[in-house]
Amino acid sequence: MTWGESENIVWKTPLPGAGASSPIVFGDRIYLTCYTGFFVPGESGGSRDNLKRHLLAMNRKDGKLAWNTPVAAKLPEEERIRDHGFAANTPAADAERVYVFFGKTGVFAFDHKGKEVWQADVGTKTHEWGTSASPVLYKNLVFINASVESDSLYALDRKTGKEKWRAKGIRESWNTPVLVTAKSGRKELVVATQGTVLAFDPDSGEQFWSCKTDIGWYMVPSVVASDGIVYCLGGRSGTASLAVRAGGSGDVTETHRLWTSPKGSNVTSPVFLNGHLYWMNDSRGVAYCAKADSGEVLYEKRLERADQVYASALLADGRVYYVARDGRTFVLAAMPGFEQLAVNNLRDGGVFNSSPAVDGNRLLIRSDKFLYCVGK
Repeated sequence: MTWGESENIVWKTPLPGAGASSPIVFGDRIYLTCYTGFFVPGESGGSRDNLKRHLLAMNRKDGKLAWNTPVAAKLPEEERIRDHGFAANTPAADAERVYVFFGKTGVFAFDHKGKEVWQADVGTKTHEWGTSASPVLYKNLVFINASVESDSLYALDRKTGKEKWRAKGIRESWNTPVLVTAKSGRKELVVATQGTVLAFDPDSGEQFWSCKTDIGWYMVPSVVASDGIVYCLGGRSGTASLAVRAGGSGDVTETHRLWTSPKGSNVTSPVFLNGHLYWMNDSRGVAYCAKADSGEVLYEKRLERADQVYASALLADGRVYYVARDGRTFVLAAMPGFEQLAVNNLRDGGVFNSSPAVDGNRLLIRSDKFLYCVGK
């Protein structure tokens, strides 16, 4: 399917604020975060005193705003956040609550009418690159990677927000933790930090294993996993990707690290399908496909005018979607041979930093100005 500003757009909703978080779908609602009052692209003035984050609820059918709950920032905040602003953390939801992470302002749970249920503090530090890790739900817990705020990984009680466990030493880590099942069936909570991939017991916070990455940079992409193997991208030079077998104990670098490669991405997360990894380099506009068992690159293709890509790859219906910051979406066939199927253009929509989401047979694509529902 192709789309543009006047083609195959089911609805287009102006947003009350900017942001880089992704939309989520739950029930008949779409939830999304944004920010207002300070350092908003295209708006002059503003003050940190007026900075607010918002949780938005929109109707899936027509995109109309159902409610908008603002949260005032806990000050002081950064004077600016480079590139993506003050709302880059995607919400999570269950049948009772919607969970959002607003950096040093805290973690919040709201009911499905927008009323605050609880708030939890997870640290007081800020960073010029902001914060971007999203809440992860598991059993009665919500996991928060508060690397920026306190060098910590938290498990909070879903009902109350009270701390259940905390792991320290989570440094230079902007990625969302991922639940992985080892070959033995053991559940592991995996997060990438500078120089090391770490795995924890999601129930207790005990560290299961660590694996050196040989990546010397901060870590932004989230890992992906399949059949007990964890795949990790990161960095701008040198080693930029690796695979490690889950299920180990202690330092597993020598025993469980399967391969490393100089091909990767500094921002975007990959997807996995049928023994292959697909991803887009964030700054070079290069699309990759690699064998998951060896890291061997099967194609490395520069896409015309895909200058910057911050959104992670989306796999849907046999296709891989890459959304560039200028609003172009490159659609490739999800197969080891390179085939570009379409380039779709929403360039009048502002800056696109958010990863797209699926809503049935439709796509949700968010810019700093609009939320688009793409479909026939």
